[in-house]
Amino acid sequence: MNIHQDLLERLQHAQNSHNLEAFVTCFAHGYQSAQPIHPDRAFQGAEQVRKNWSNIFQDVPDFRADLLRSAVDGDTIWAEWYWFGTKRDEAPFAVRGVTIMGIQAHQIIWERLYMEPVQDPGAA
Repeated sequence: MNIHQDLLERLQHAQNSHNLEAFVTCFAHGYQSAQPIHPDRAFQGAEQVRKNWSNIFQDVPDFRADLLRSAVDGDTIWAEWYWFGTKRDEAPFAVRGVTIMGIQAHQIIWERLYMEPVQDPGAA
């Protein structure tokens, strides 16, 4: 198995087991996050990853991450995800999209997220 694929599997396993510590160790201290479609959501640092995902695990107690497809090109991983569950208020949580991750020393050093909520088929 490719070491980058191993990182991707560790990331997914940490998400699905809600293991915040294992999840955060996948990210470099100086991690750079960008969401090109939502530029105001950009941030830096693994501690912000901890804060963001702590909220997700708390707000979506049955959170699951399905890795639909992935590809490795040098030190870059492309991954297609389906994140889903039920929020504490019983509302469905469903997000799909692609993340592109830069890898260095077995950690994610930068990431571009193209993740969007799934449209409710009954919504107008």
